[in-house]
Amino acid sequence: MNKKPKILIVEDERIIALETRRKLESMGYDVSAIVSSGEEAIIKSEELHPDLVLMDIVLTGEMDGVEAAGQIHIRFGIPVVYVTTDVSDARLEHITRSEPFGCLFKPFEDMELQA
Repeated sequence: MNKKPKILIVEDERIIALETRRKLESMGYDVSAIVSSGEEAIIKSEELHPDLVLMDIVLTGEMDGVEAAGQIHIRFGIPVVYVTTDVSDARLEHITRSEPFGCLFKPFEDMELQA
């Protein structure tokens, strides 16, 4: 029996998070949780051990997505794909230095999400 890949969505805009969940589930993925802060993302990553984390960069709370992604990758070995609207040169450099598994730019197409 094939197990559905589990994905944790970290997104502080609820409408975007729910739409992303809907799209992923229609593609056959299991969205294990949606959280809105870096701190919650670390806790849920440890608890749920998802196969992938979709991480917004700008989040509620003290920790941004890049910092949370770094901790998740180091502590749990879970790949992180960033999702962002901020494409400034400084932000792209910051993202690149953190060595993400990938990056999606909002708004993204279904095919980009599936890839």
